[in-house]
Amino acid sequence: MLQQHQRKLSDWVNFLTTAEIPVLKQTARNLAILQQDEQHLNARSFAHVVKNDPLMTVKLLRYMQQHKHRTQEHDVMEVEQIILMLGLEATLNKIPAKPLVEDILARNNMNALVYLLKTTHRANIASTYAFDWAVRLHDLHFAEIRLAALLHDIAEMLMWCFSPAEMLKIKQLQKQNKALRSTAAQEKVLGFSLYQLQLELTIKWKLPELLIALMDDNNSNLQRVRNVVLAVNLARHSANGWDDAALPDDYEDIAKLLHLQSGDIMTIIGARKHSEDASHLA
Repeated sequence: MLQQHQRKLSDWVNFLTTAEIPVLKQTARNLAILQQDEQHLNARSFAHVVKNDPLMTVKLLRYMQQHKHRTQEHDVMEVEQIILMLGLEATLNKIPAKPLVEDILARNNMNALVYLLKTTHRANIASTYAFDWAVRLHDLHFAEIRLAALLHDIAEMLMWCFSPAEMLKIKQLQKQNKALRSTAAQEKVLGFSLYQLQLELTIKWKLPELLIALMDDNNSNLQRVRNVVLAVNLARHSANGWDDAALPDDYEDIAKLLHLQSGDIMTIIGARKHSEDASHLA
């Protein structure tokens, strides 16, 4: 981990380019079980496990981009295709499911671990929404849109792993001042925003251009990017509870995207059911 005096944006970018990205314990456990079952171990079953973990996914993607053949003309963004290109045995040997996030954070940074697990869970929910809406819109890039939503907050996840104390300071600032924007809190503590860090990482890691574009909220005038942004927003706001004040605006925006009514959106995403379940538990 970087020391306090090494906190410049460029230092973090260089560090995260070579650092061993940790993965979720559940991912390592599931992959270990799969490796014991030769009958079911293949690129598809391996990819199915990897795709539920944004950290393992970006670990695989970063490796692929760093070892891309010069003759390779097209970027590969589908996890299963990457495994097929690298070879399953090579993937298992060269991109191991370790170290574990839980081992790095559990002892001294339990609060940071909780925030990280919430963020990865939220990313999975966002990716499911984005994929579903892309299919509804007959967008042939549904796999890439799903991936962009899964990795939309990857810089935040990485910083929870490698700079938990500073990330907790950012959370504390926001709790003390509800009006303080996330970007302002991040810049105050880190000296840069997580958005800046993520943009620099995607360029440094030479991630596929389409993926970089889909993960950039500044491109939200494009339908595909708006799909990703709205999926991420819905996952973030609903994580606060289905009575979150921002959700009605989310429903309206998603309705415009899908050319439906906001009531239809509430039905599609199960918002009414969630609200009813919450009221029964109250």
